[in-house]
Amino acid sequence: MQEIVKGFLNFQQNVFPERKDLFKSLASNQNPKALFISCSDSRLVPELVTQSEPGQLFVIRNAGNIVPPFGPEPGGVSATIEYAVVALGVTEIIICGHSNCGAMNAIASNADLETMPAVDHWLHYANAAKAVVEERNYDSVEKRLNEMVKENVIAQLNNIKTHPSVAVALRKGKVRLHGWVYDIESGGIIALTKGGESFISLSENPETCFE
Repeated sequence: MQEIVKGFLNFQQNVFPERKDLFKSLASNQNPKALFISCSDSRLVPELVTQSEPGQLFVIRNAGNIVPPFGPEPGGVSATIEYAVVALGVTEIIICGHSNCGAMNAIASNADLETMPAVDHWLHYANAAKAVVEERNYDSVEKRLNEMVKENVIAQLNNIKTHPSVAVALRKGKVRLHGWVYDIESGGIIALTKGGESFISLSENPETCFE
């Protein structure tokens, strides 16, 4: 905790004064252009990876970068997506998984989650990805996990399209969907190609877009 407070004090005393004009402009308004949905994993920091300034990204983070399908009892993720699209008018939605994801590893390895019933329930929203992965054979546990991470990004992109606000924005051409997987060790990102056929290097193909 001391390190966290120390970091805040450094921000308050050294960083904030240098960016005072930026924060003043953000004090009463925000106009982010992108909704970034990622895992809560401490090793993936959306603003750092994308080098975004405060006010540029509207962020949702949860275990497994999961987006539940729209239903009769929308939760926090659904409400945040709707607000981002309708109220803020974001034009880009990025769902970003990452290497060595604990949530995806739990699914891929059929881990016993009896002591974490809430986690167990939450991860069922990745069942479509699990079903696809279980239909294939893999040479190693690592390859199985990597495929689980990628298939989950695809599954969550399909889920987000069930949200009315997103469906309308897509039909009107007001928003684009992106599927990314961030590699922690290399710092690289692979992006899902149009229609979800494959993942390719984002740095080599910066215009890559799923839909």
